[in-house]
Amino acid sequence: MNKEIKFSLVYRDMWQSSGKYMPRVDQLVRIAPEIIKMGCFARVETNGGGFEQINLLFGENPNVAVREWCRPFNEAGIQTHMLDRSLNGLRMSPVPADVRKLFYKVKKAQGTDITRCFCGLNDPRNIIASIKYAKEAGMIAQATLSITVSEVHNLKYYCDLADKLIAGGADEICLKDMAGIGRPATLGKIVNYIKTKNPNILIQYHGQTGPGFTPASILEVCRNGCDIIDVGMEPLSWGTGHADVIMVREMLSDAGFKVPEIDMAAYMRARALTQEFMDDFLGYFIPESNRRLQSLLIASGLPGGMMGSLMNDLKDNLSSVNKSLVKKGESEITIDELLIKLFDEVAYVWPRVGYPPLVTPFSQYVKNLAMFNLMQLTKGKERWTMIADNIWDMILGKAGKLPGDVDPVIKKLAKEQGREFYTGDPQALYPDKLPEFRKELAEKGWDAGQDDEELFELAMHPEQYRSYKSGKAKADFEVELAAAKAKKKECKEGAKIEPQTIQVEVNGEKFEVIIAPKDNTASSSNAAPKATTAPKGAVEEVVSPLEGKFYLTNSSSDTAKKVGDVIAKGDLLCYIESMKTYNAISSDKAGTIIEISFNNGDSVQEDEVLFKLQ
Repeated sequence: MNKEIKFSLVYRDMWQSSGKYMPRVDQLVRIAPEIIKMGCFARVETNGGGFEQINLLFGENPNVAVREWCRPFNEAGIQTHMLDRSLNGLRMSPVPADVRKLFYKVKKAQGTDITRCFCGLNDPRNIIASIKYAKEAGMIAQATLSITVSEVHNLKYYCDLADKLIAGGADEICLKDMAGIGRPATLGKIVNYIKTKNPNILIQYHGQTGPGFTPASILEVCRNGCDIIDVGMEPLSWGTGHADVIMVREMLSDAGFKVPEIDMAAYMRARALTQEFMDDFLGYFIPESNRRLQSLLIASGLPGGMMGSLMNDLKDNLSSVNKSLVKKGESEITIDELLIKLFDEVAYVWPRVGYPPLVTPFSQYVKNLAMFNLMQLTKGKERWTMIADNIWDMILGKAGKLPGDVDPVIKKLAKEQGREFYTGDPQALYPDKLPEFRKELAEKGWDAGQDDEELFELAMHPEQYRSYKSGKAKADFEVELAAAKAKKKECKEGAKIEPQTIQVEVNGEKFEVIIAPKDNTASSSNAAPKATTAPKGAVEEVVSPLEGKFYLTNSSSDTAKKVGDVIAKGDLLCYIESMKTYNAISSDKAGTIIEISFNNGDSVQEDEVLFKLQ
């Protein structure tokens, strides 16, 4: 009998790989029956990575979304799977062990059968801990090889890693070819090695199509024993997403594999619903360039999931870069020119920070560091003068062991700043925190939720969850969506659209927000007042070095600065969250804080005043 190949639909990841947002729970519930009727999927991806943060960003409860999305597949006997970041759980930064253990219990209770545990550094210590926690919660533990190509990421590297993960209790192995740059022949050899040594281990291949290798890679891994292939479907297949299920089925059928039939009537209905969701609001956040294959991605190795948001980020970065160029009397550059500069800088940065596999969160860290270098170089400054704390943690070994060596220049910089390298177990650096979050729930009168799922959500995404509970997240999203619609209308009609006013409501309080489509900014006529005190002498200003969102703290253990605090030069003042990293902003002056110009979660532009000191 010909070998059977099964398919898994990565429906939510299709959206993350294409743009910024993904469907609301009501939309997911509408399309689930059509996906089931297609009859060709053994598995469907129901959660993972940044999905829950995205729910929170547009004011939706992620726990409701996961339960409602899993339910129809659970009832139909289709396995559900999620992606998790091991030490980082579902976020960009490390998670305490007690929160990690609760994570798997909650997701199992919500209907997720399989967890795909990966570490952005391929550190087996981080993955094996997640395997243990997942199996204790009754989940199938699929351990992941994060695929990239470098002088250290060779065939032996991945075969040795697979051996360690299987010895550590992995039930299945996934080849996570997140940038689609895995070379087909090498991927086939990895699968052959695992299957020869462990014939009963199920292997799943996840390959995003950006550079164009993926169809060849799918065929090669299947010929060497792969069991399940992750696929997408129109209108969000290809580009920075995944190969379309129709193509994959026909290719494998022609090669002699046993593959499931597709109910094309259901496919077309699901396709139409996906397009409807794009037309509703999701399409406003999907750059057209992400719908195309780009072989330029081979050199940078940046993953499709990150490319989904990268083009949105670049629009903001382009404005900052061009502002600096104009100040120097130089010509502005286009977004395509900036993209090439960024890819070149990624190639420069990546080996110098130890070759972390370019997968979340470390793909973002490398890309952000490259972007910050470009911005600083444009301003006439040197490289490495703006490294966020979580990027430093990666470099220093606090997130796991880097595959390669750190450049001596960066080691010297770390020593000058009093930073020490760490070789111990990363989890030991992040002590248990659930009691603190239970206390916060009690103090605020918030319910811990079914199976402690609301406690988990607060502990996993503290700032985003608080913003969701306050109503600010939904209000901010409505402003962002209105601005995006206005900007698209302006581009389509070729004429300037006059500013419009919309009303948003936060906890019963109504705000009038003015949308100015040309520069995509918004202002509120009922905004919270700035914290100030009357100045009695010369005033110094601390300005933002980049665009992003303002936060006074980054964790529950931080103490927020307040008006009246005395600041020394070099003291930490706040954080600017930009491109998914929290960038610590230190004072370049000394004095007493007389004004804090923004509230937590407010958007700030480069060079805007954050604090005033006297």
